[in-house]
Amino acid sequence: MNSITQQQDCERAVGGFFSQMVERLNGKRDILIPYFNFRRVLKGNIESNVLKEIFKLRYEVYCLERQYLAASEFEEGLETDEYDDCSIHFAAYTLDNNIVGTVRLVQPHPGQEYPFESHCMPFPDFVAPARESVAEISRLVVRKSYRRRRGDSMEGISQDFVEKGSAKTIKPHSSVRRDKRGNSPLLLLGMYREMYRYSRQNGIRYWYAAMERSLARSLEKMGFKFVPIGPQVDYYGPVTPHMADLDELIGRLERENKFLAAWFNDEPIPFWIMVKTMAGNFLGGLRKK
Repeated sequence: MNSITQQQDCERAVGGFFSQMVERLNGKRDILIPYFNFRRVLKGNIESNVLKEIFKLRYEVYCLERQYLAASEFEEGLETDEYDDCSIHFAAYTLDNNIVGTVRLVQPHPGQEYPFESHCMPFPDFVAPARESVAEISRLVVRKSYRRRRGDSMEGISQDFVEKGSAKTIKPHSSVRRDKRGNSPLLLLGMYREMYRYSRQNGIRYWYAAMERSLARSLEKMGFKFVPIGPQVDYYGPVTPHMADLDELIGRLERENKFLAAWFNDEPIPFWIMVKTMAGNFLGGLRKK
């Protein structure tokens, strides 16, 4: 390749980079996760079409793929339980409206246990926050085709991120990748942002979650510090009950990644931070070519 051709390629790449940056700053696409849309189903909206798609995805993952639950118990191919009508459901969709991920925040009815309490026992000295300030993360899944490799977790976290990732490495992409599944862990991060924003708007400060320790470690790399509140138990595999404080979460993100903190809070992102993060990412890509 001669120097003129290299210069032309570089000029086209730079032009494309800045046009994408302007497009995202103008709000046409999400600045960090441009390939997905997120939808929310509030409590009591049990007839929602989105909710039916969520139940179908859960059936595919929990019953057919993982066989955690017996498929024969759900004749219509929709996995549901007693917590769905007291939950806020979140779903991730591709730009062509295919559901690829889901999660819910459970706020039990008065007198009803949190899901984790049916199989986990907190430490004797654990002091639970006021129930109205807590919700439990539950039924978190990502469609199998949106997990990049065999070693990826059910939640879509790649082995590369587990080994090399951190909150500091999460930045907006400088170009659109053809393989939209290459965004791990951004799909998961997007669902967590939706839960975070709902929680902040509705007086929820704490999250419970019964999860594998490997997932807790991966979430900590993203800035989500989940603290064990009880011993590990065997419940469709080894899980440990955890709790996260959202006040501590945002404080940690503000220290480690100001861009990510602003994105989580839906705050205006300073232009200089945008240019710095995207230009650094863009130049790093050029060096690899």
